[in-house]
Amino acid sequence: MEEIINTVSIKNDYEFKRIYKKGRSFVNASLVVYILKNNLPYNRVGITTSRKIGNAVRRNRARRVIREAYRQIENELSLGYDFIFVARTRTCTIKMQHLASIMRDIMCSADVIKK
Repeated sequence: MEEIINTVSIKNDYEFKRIYKKGRSFVNASLVVYILKNNLPYNRVGITTSRKIGNAVRRNRARRVIREAYRQIENELSLGYDFIFVARTRTCTIKMQHLASIMRDIMCSADVIKK
């Protein structure tokens, strides 16, 4: 059985800059999300954690929590979007399930949840 690819990582700096400049941003106390339509048959995801978050352990935890929370809601999202998740100080202290519900709320307000 062949697995369908729904998500690809964003790794290039110029793609991050394009999404920051042209995308819509949604802010929460625990997370900032930039969303831009990409006209591709799959979603692309980038995660940013700055040094303001804390040391490497805290930044890695924030990335893991964001990645897993996205994986939980991934099947509910429409395809063809770029997402950049920017971790905030609170991101590495909250539980993944709580962050997944925050992401779901943001995605609903951005209107990227499947109907």
